[in-house]
Parts: sequence; structure tokens; C-alpha cells
Amino acid sequence: MSNETLYERLGGEPAIGAVVNEFYDRVLDDDRVNHYFDDVDMADQRSHQTKFLSAVTGGPMQYEGEEMATAHEELAITDAEFEVVATHLDEALRAFDVDDADREAVMEAVAGFEDDVVGDPGGDE
Repeated sequence: MSNETLYERLGGEPAIGAVVNEFYDRVLDDDRVNHYFDDVDMADQRSHQTKFLSAVTGGPMQYEGEEMATAHEELAITDAEFEVVATHLDEALRAFDVDDADREAVMEAVAGFEDDVVGDPGGDE
């Protein structure tokens, strides 16, 4: 009978940071998507992603969706690329033995931002 948030069940910011490091190691090793990070300060990116995941899992940080859309609007990320990156996140969570229910909750929270991340050069269909 725990009232812990998903953030707390995951182990808070230090544990989420460890997952984020594993996640980006996987992304940067993947030639399908690593080019998006060629000119990115990865220390800053890892910190930013840790704050984002902390916020969407009920941690003490706030995160605004508009920032997500603005950050990704020029990148023209495809649905397939989003799926590749999401799979790396899922695998990173598995690597840290996050239980299935919590892993699925994280993935659902992240999936809620797909429309802000995926580029839509053809407009709404």
C-alpha cells in the first residue's frame, strides 16, 4: 500500500539519471538516430532528459510541452525514428530492472509527447 510516485519507485533523480545515461549510450550507438546529436552538448542533453523524465514520472520538476515541440520542430523526426528512440528508452529501463508496470507507465508518459517530437512537414492529415 504505497503512495509513492513513479518517480520515487524508480529511485528518484539519481536512478533516473543512470537510466538516461544508459539510454543515450544506446542512442549514440545507433546509426539510425545518432546523427541528431552530432552538434549537441551531451552532458547538457543528459541533464535535460533526466529533468524531463523526473517531471513526467511525478518528481518535483515541472516540464512544459511547448518547449518539447520547439526543441524538435526543425529536426523532422519521423514516427519510425521516434519508435527507435523509445525502444532504446524501454531497453534502458529493462537494463535497470524496472518492473513491467513502472516501465510501461514511463513509456506511456513519454508517448504522450510523440506529437511534439515527431516532425510533420506535410501538415496535419
